[in-house]
Amino acid sequence: MKRYDLVVIGAGPAGLSAAIEAASKGLDTIVFDENARPGGQLFKQIHKFFGSKEHKARIRGVDIGAQLVKQAEEVGAKVVLDAAVMGIFPHKDISIMKGDEVYTCKADNIIIATGASENTLAFPGWTLPGVMGAGSAQTQMNLHGVMPGKRVLMMGSGNVGLVVGLQLMQAGCELVAVVDAAPRVGGYGVHAAKLARTGVPFYLGHTILRAEGEDHVRKAVIAQVDKTWKPVPGTEKEFDVDTICVAVGLSPMYQLAMTAGCRLSDDPKKGGVHPVVNQFGETSVSGIFAAGDVTGIEEASSAMISGRIAGAAAALRAGYISQEEHDRLYTLYQSSLDQLRQGMFAGANKGNPKITATDEGIPLSASLLAKGYLEEDEISNFPGCEAGGSGFHPVVECTQNIPCNPCQDVCPKRCITVGDRITNLPVVHPEVECINCGLCVSACPGQAIFLVNEDLEPGYGAVSLPYEFRPLPAKGEKGTALDRSGKPVCPAEIVDVKITAPYDRTPILTMKVPANMTGKARFFCQGKRKRQMIPETHLRRENNSMSSISDETYHLGEFEPRPDDDVVICRCEEITRGEIRRAVHAGMYTMNEVKRFLRAGMGLCQGQSCNKTVRAIIAQELGISPTETDVITARSPVRPVPMGVYGNDTFYPKFLGGGRDE
Repeated sequence: MKRYDLVVIGAGPAGLSAAIEAASKGLDTIVFDENARPGGQLFKQIHKFFGSKEHKARIRGVDIGAQLVKQAEEVGAKVVLDAAVMGIFPHKDISIMKGDEVYTCKADNIIIATGASENTLAFPGWTLPGVMGAGSAQTQMNLHGVMPGKRVLMMGSGNVGLVVGLQLMQAGCELVAVVDAAPRVGGYGVHAAKLARTGVPFYLGHTILRAEGEDHVRKAVIAQVDKTWKPVPGTEKEFDVDTICVAVGLSPMYQLAMTAGCRLSDDPKKGGVHPVVNQFGETSVSGIFAAGDVTGIEEASSAMISGRIAGAAAALRAGYISQEEHDRLYTLYQSSLDQLRQGMFAGANKGNPKITATDEGIPLSASLLAKGYLEEDEISNFPGCEAGGSGFHPVVECTQNIPCNPCQDVCPKRCITVGDRITNLPVVHPEVECINCGLCVSACPGQAIFLVNEDLEPGYGAVSLPYEFRPLPAKGEKGTALDRSGKPVCPAEIVDVKITAPYDRTPILTMKVPANMTGKARFFCQGKRKRQMIPETHLRRENNSMSSISDETYHLGEFEPRPDDDVVICRCEEITRGEIRRAVHAGMYTMNEVKRFLRAGMGLCQGQSCNKTVRAIIAQELGISPTETDVITARSPVRPVPMGVYGNDTFYPKFLGGGRDE
């Protein structure tokens, strides 16, 4: 039986951070994760993180995940994937299942970082295909490149629901509404504002009554709820949708902690049942620690810091660092964690209806909480929001005490300041000259900063805004400007488009609008379309001509059967021409999308027989050249390999090698 200084269970943000901290201090560290890739939820998160520079603010989750994986490798922490930990037993024996084999190892210290699972919402029709958790939809989009549906209803207005809602739109879906039984938006107001200015309506104080359909979701019915959370008769509303996303919170995955005999507690503010830990992350069982969402639901930034704290505590217990060094690290990490736990979204304050004003004493926007956007008469209440004056100046529509200060860090002229507390409202200083660099617009994780030029030309001003949809409007393109609620307010023309490295791949549009509209225009619509629902593709298809292909750029019309639709194209999987054509008409415009949906190219020949033909059919339906389509993703083994080849492999030493014998 192999023995390790530290075994970490879970390779998410908390687990990897704990492993990095411990391994960097010399501990023989191994990480087990049941998934096929490390990083946990980070690789689903294409949005930018909040916080400060030390919290990896303005960096996208997927990039943070890549950084953590690289750091773990550099410090010698071994990460074993597709390895499910079955239980923790007396004397810190750990049972692991990999494939069809079960093994046991021993640990001097254990850190449980198993994260959390999505809560479900039971209603008539919730078992229909098309009803899914927001995390499932995020996995389909951001890991597999599959669009979950065409028309989506989002249940839940917390950060998960709001963030995934935007990503659904970026993936090509139409988000028809955000519904929540609570009377106010549960997540950050800046996340809600992103959706509201594209025209997405919010139905707060509403619940879903049922999903209708036979073989899949075709309709969702919602209704208003009273003070006792019961539906109010006569308030029903129907939506034609094919997908219902459920984002109603997370629950800690406490089961392993329970098998280890750790004391548990049930706290709704922490997401439910979780292991009780001290300030160092240690549970009631000596030498067993817990970190991240398993100890209480927070943001990924907090999970990474709690992982660091647990890793340092394990290093102290194992004798690899001194008490003095541990105390120094703990003070540093706890101070960083305390910054994230301030303001109205701190654990103790989250969802508290008694909070009616900011820390500065400014009344919260009633419209933002109820509708997702600021009303015109509320703008002047906040120190960063009011437009006016002359020349260039930033408008920071951040009106809640969110732990975040990248705008202050990136501004070379200090036009915007937040102060020592990262939960302070941003302040714009009109006496400081703005140089129109756009760094604040790009850096803001909430996409809440706009650069206004009051004097573009006689009678016209300009508004620069972040725009993470495809296709990007071209310079000189004319369209319509929308206000904060998503209503058209005036004609607009694109006068500049910036996509450069300093802007962190966030495109910035500058649109010309009438001078009296610079304080209202907050989104751009191309032509007659109300909003763009094309994926931001910086994570995939970046250099691919297929990035221009979308549901809104190609109008294929109704599917028309052809006499040769019954011809088998992929012989291995018995996929016909008609099935491929139908998939294209359903919105699958790339080889990889067709492959995932139909399994074309996933048989014994690995696409060698049908690849070109499938590609040609896709191109024919789209009316483009096959050279304009993408290329199917190849994966090893590229040749079929009999399982017997691996029969004599000495698996155990490779799997648990590197540890010392007991």
